[in-house]
Amino acid sequence: MKAIRQFVVFFVLVAFVVTCNFLLFLNSIDLDRAELDAAAPITFFNIILLSVIFCLADQIRRYFTVKRPLKRIHEGMERIIGGDFETKIESLHSEYSYNDFDEIVEGLNKMAKELGSVETLRTDFISNVSHEMKTPLAVMQNLGTLLQAPDLSEEKRLEYATAITEQTRRMSSLITNILKLNKLENQQIYPNVTKYNLGEQLCECMLGFESEWEKKEIEIDVDIEEDVLVNADPELLSLVWNNLLSNAIKFTDHGGKVGLALTTDGDKAIIQVSDTGCGISPETGKNIFQKFYQGDTSHATQGNGLGLALVKRVIDISGGEISVSSRVGVGSIFTVFLRREERETNETS
Repeated sequence: MKAIRQFVVFFVLVAFVVTCNFLLFLNSIDLDRAELDAAAPITFFNIILLSVIFCLADQIRRYFTVKRPLKRIHEGMERIIGGDFETKIESLHSEYSYNDFDEIVEGLNKMAKELGSVETLRTDFISNVSHEMKTPLAVMQNLGTLLQAPDLSEEKRLEYATAITEQTRRMSSLITNILKLNKLENQQIYPNVTKYNLGEQLCECMLGFESEWEKKEIEIDVDIEEDVLVNADPELLSLVWNNLLSNAIKFTDHGGKVGLALTTDGDKAIIQVSDTGCGISPETGKNIFQKFYQGDTSHATQGNGLGLALVKRVIDISGGEISVSSRVGVGSIFTVFLRREERETNETS
């Protein structure tokens, strides 16, 4: 039906053009009726022949320039819809004949690549969450079984109950961090920006870990520059300082040293959290801000690998930068750069 309609369109167009040319030609010469009657059937046949040729040529053109690219794009989309994100739709044209279809193909290939990355991240995330939740659940299950022993001493019963409590806290921390990270990555948390004294906040966060550093007899070295103001969300940044300080104390051995420094350089506030702990390797340093990454497996039971991912996301939202330098067996230094705000001064004459 479509081919017939296309033929009729070409037939009418060719007939119109030929008729106009004949009218112009006949007005300039004199032909008798017999010659016109003899030429009319031949002309009509030629019009039909030209219409058929034009139709075939247009069908061939459409096949190579429209139908074949659309078929390839459709097949590629079907593979992507089916979950094959490794698919790559090949372009039908060279760089010299690049057209709109090639732009569509390029966009679909980029989309498939991004979807593949997202799928990989989703799979890894689910796998990591399952593993992180399975471990404390298995511990609690074993301890719960031990608690059922009738001849268990009160001392052991208290020890097992305390261990179960610690595992439940770990799971609670995991779920809380997952929810926070999800909200931050989906921009469901909007920073409540305000100007405040960063030094006071750092001191308050450090004092929050006083019982922990005293328990491990860790030496604390604090060097806080006064009157350093930042324009940020204090609640979000407190997550950063608490995570960095918690890690520094956690990875520092008994009798070690943890440092907290705040200095300025022009319009930058520079915060450094250092420790004399186990340190991290260069390979670990490259991945330390990724979700669930734990370079030191000996301390894996003390965290869930989400703390530094939260730190990185908060720093990004706050418009700052974070880096880490470390040596295995020597310690680590986490450095955060934030934009510093000038203190308002009232000058009286």
